[in-house]
Parts: sequence; structure tokens; C-alpha cells
Amino acid sequence: MIVLPTAVREAIVERAREGSPEEICGILGGEYDPDGRSRVRTQYPTDNVAETPRTRYEIDPEEQLAVFERLEDRGEDIVGFYHSHPRGPARPSETDAAAATWLDRSYLIVSLEPLEVGSWRWRTDTENDAVTDEGFQCEQLTTE
Repeated sequence: MIVLPTAVREAIVERAREGSPEEICGILGGEYDPDGRSRVRTQYPTDNVAETPRTRYEIDPEEQLAVFERLEDRGEDIVGFYHSHPRGPARPSETDAAAATWLDRSYLIVSLEPLEVGSWRWRTDTENDAVTDEGFQCEQLTTE
């Protein structure tokens, strides 16, 4: 489960509207719990540096590192990441799955048509230290 303050949700949705038709992206900070309830406190907008920003998102590695340092300085954990699908559903695409690297972190997706916000965690199942399955699992999103 991920808990998202209403003000943070509204800021991300507004940024997605302003960024359309391109995807927007950013990083979520707060309290991270890999097995239970993560709580977002802040969102850090980042530039989308993908070659095709209308259908992909990519955070510049140097900008990502700078945000991670800000999170650490503020005593926050990396809760996850967010991006928009201006013309698609609020669920991960095949491209999103291929690019996911942060195990057990939340990936928040904003759809503008229709307006919807969904959250997914990247999970990996292992057996005898071998990966047997990996993918996104839908997680409950609660606003407060």
C-alpha cells in the first residue's frame, strides 16, 4: 500500500496536464516500507530526457542522483517514481516494465484520458537464488 497526500497527488496531476502531450516524471520521497505501507511526503519533479518524451520517460542519471542526495539530506527514503501517460491507461506499459529497476519501489502512473492515478510495485520472485518471475503488482493507493 502507498499513502499519498492529496496535495502531492494534485501537484503531480497538474504537472501531467501542463506537460501533455509529453510524459512527465519525478521521484517520490517519504517513508519506505518494502512489505507494507509506504507513505509519500514529497515529490521531486525531474526533466524527461527520453528521446521520445511523448511515449517514454527517462530521468537524467545526474539529476536523479541530486534528488537522492536531497532526500538523504532531508531524512527521507526513496518511496518510488512517478510518470504520466497522457493518452494511455494508469498502468505500466511494456516499456515501463523493461525499464523498471527499483525492486519493491512504487511506480505511480497518471493517466489523463481518463483521469486516473494508479500505483504499482516492481516485484521479483526467486527460488534458490534464481529469478523465477518479475513484474509489476498493483498496489492499493490511499490519499489523505
